[in-house]
Amino acid sequence: MTTFDEREQAFENKFKHDQEMLFRIYARRAKLVGLWAAEHLGLTGDEADAYAKHIVAVDFEEAGHKDILRKVKADLDAKNVGISEHKIEKEMERLLEVAREQIQAG
Repeated sequence: MTTFDEREQAFENKFKHDQEMLFRIYARRAKLVGLWAAEHLGLTGDEADAYAKHIVAVDFEEAGHKDILRKVKADLDAKNVGISEHKIEKEMERLLEVAREQIQAG
């Protein structure tokens, strides 16, 4: 294997690792958003965990975070919880950083 091949392999490995980390961070963020929303919906224990898992599954429906935002907003509106879309987005941004810290910490 030449030096060029080794460098190419190293870049591919780094890219793969970075993509896996991003996937884990976004999945963790979805779970944290689900737990946050569950609290506002009055869910606790197993119900809250199940709701958070559902939100993780919702995140796979389309690229980006709008699928989570729509689902959480609809659920909160259905229970007459007065949280704006803007506040949900801000919480999602905050929880993305929390998720990043948690994943990077191991």
